[in-house]
Amino acid sequence: MLSFYKVKKPFSFQFIPFLRIICFLNLDVDFSPTWDSDDEYEKFIQKMNPPRVIIDNESYPNATVVKVDSANKNGILLEVVQVLTDLNLVISKAYITSDGGWFMDVFNVTDQEGKKIKDEATLNSITNYIRKSLGADSSYIPSRRQSVGIAPSTNYTSIELTGTDRPGLLSDVSAVLADLNCNVVNAEIWTHNTRAAAVIHVTDEQAGLPITDPDRVSKIKERLSNLLKGSSHDLSRGPRTTVSMCTTHTERRLHQMMFDDRDYVKPDDMASGMNARPHVTLRNWHDKDYSVVTIRCKDRPKLLFDTVCTLTDMKYVVFHASVDAEGSEAFQEFYIRHIDGSPVNSEAEKERVIQCLKAAIERRVSEGLKLELCTKDRVGLLSEVTRIFREHGLTVTRAEVTTRGDKAVNIFYVRDSNGNPVDPKMIDRVREAIGFTVLQVKGQIEQPKSPQELSPTQFLLSSLFRARTLCPFGLVRP
Repeated sequence: MLSFYKVKKPFSFQFIPFLRIICFLNLDVDFSPTWDSDDEYEKFIQKMNPPRVIIDNESYPNATVVKVDSANKNGILLEVVQVLTDLNLVISKAYITSDGGWFMDVFNVTDQEGKKIKDEATLNSITNYIRKSLGADSSYIPSRRQSVGIAPSTNYTSIELTGTDRPGLLSDVSAVLADLNCNVVNAEIWTHNTRAAAVIHVTDEQAGLPITDPDRVSKIKERLSNLLKGSSHDLSRGPRTTVSMCTTHTERRLHQMMFDDRDYVKPDDMASGMNARPHVTLRNWHDKDYSVVTIRCKDRPKLLFDTVCTLTDMKYVVFHASVDAEGSEAFQEFYIRHIDGSPVNSEAEKERVIQCLKAAIERRVSEGLKLELCTKDRVGLLSEVTRIFREHGLTVTRAEVTTRGDKAVNIFYVRDSNGNPVDPKMIDRVREAIGFTVLQVKGQIEQPKSPQELSPTQFLLSSLFRARTLCPFGLVRP
């Protein structure tokens, strides 16, 4: 069992105003008089008891300890974990308690190489960003209706897509955007349980500015919606396309999009592609009215962020937690209640929580060979690269597309169109077509399955998807 901290008396020091840069105001919140008064009271409490962040580099030889004390509010744990994750820190241990009106967290963090943080700029960033994130003048409002907010962007137009995954989907989307004179600046694409979600940032290919013309925005949405409808076979989960001048925390938004799309529901005919699924249990501690969630799985970066995102999206509040990820296996234990104060009350609800947490852990587990592309950025690059992937029978299971100055740095996780490991000879042909120095292989290539292990149906569908052209659908020009 988790040993709970005894909450000490709140303290105060000079309040530091700031502009929040991590979480954004949700424009869909219903600002009723009651909600306004609750929010003003919360801000008053935060001003009277501003957050305190203490960095301790002496207690542990291999980790930096970050202690956070603050007046409690809805969503506070996610905010702190998100800041640490965005600073590329690895959380190896954590102890969380937030009973009553006070929030106390202790995190043991390292850099990506497992070393304690000694860089003064990074240490200052940890302190400043957490204080700004939790301060009373933050633009964040802990909405009871939405977990992710939005803010206007002046740099790009944001496109959000959810729908049925299939081989060549990213290639098709990239081709449509290139045909509509859109330049992809950044993008992140996740796939899980036959579902796909993407957040794509685009600009006009000539002006390099956001696309604001309503007719053009409407045309982009229409073309992408038609594309996604063509690949959707699940009538209960139709495709969704959103084009806006707003921005969100991309990974935070992807979690919410896939949760809303119910990617945690696994198709009956889908075999498990993971070697070892996460072990998640839930039991009720009736004496304290807590539901206790225990997670054991292989450790990986951003794991705590992913699980806390999902608990927040499901409207559960974490009152206490213990996290240990110092070895190859991660252990997480959460003491939760629903936002209405009740524990998990039914077997159906219990099963749903377990399913959703497993999905949150698996979404970021990238099955496939990791390829890294680094070259001078140019309009249409993503469309060209994904077309070559498709022509060689590769399908993208996850992608991160970024632009750094005049350089494009893209990460792709690929498998063959049947979902199996790729043939090393095929990777050599793809690298030859794109450029051996441009496209690098990261990690070891798995051996593909023999033809006897694959069904005739898989080969039929594979050939169908590779041969498919978009011209008959009016999606791209011949």
